[in-house]
Amino acid sequence: MPGRLGVLAAALTLAVGAAPVARLDIDVDGLRSAKGLIRVCLTADPENFPACIDDADAVTRSIPASVHSLRLDGLPHGNYAVAVIHDENRNSKLDTFAGIPREGFGFSRNPAIRFSAPRFDAARFAIASDAAEQQIRMRYIF
Repeated sequence: MPGRLGVLAAALTLAVGAAPVARLDIDVDGLRSAKGLIRVCLTADPENFPACIDDADAVTRSIPASVHSLRLDGLPHGNYAVAVIHDENRNSKLDTFAGIPREGFGFSRNPAIRFSAPRFDAARFAIASDAAEQQIRMRYIF
């Protein structure tokens, strides 16, 4: 009996010490076409928002533009920001002309867009329960 009790105690210790995880549902509205891909970047690192290029912990996904939603599972609780581009020509980047985006873009919390991408704090949201949702509105300049 002491052996089983020890195993049970060890299992409870591991379960209590485990970091809580959640899922995030991302819905994208306002796509101007079903051409290309929707590229999503989720990061908790303000220094790597919105590009996620140097963030080893960033979650990036590409889905067909005909699909307007994405579910990310197993996320630790914390603060995050999402950046989305509508890569209509599938070249894996946001095309620009004179620094102005030629393809669609959007961010979590749909912050106001001025002359550049918003700061992490403007797009930041918390995941503190078992599920969260972000509704992202695409924007097009051209």
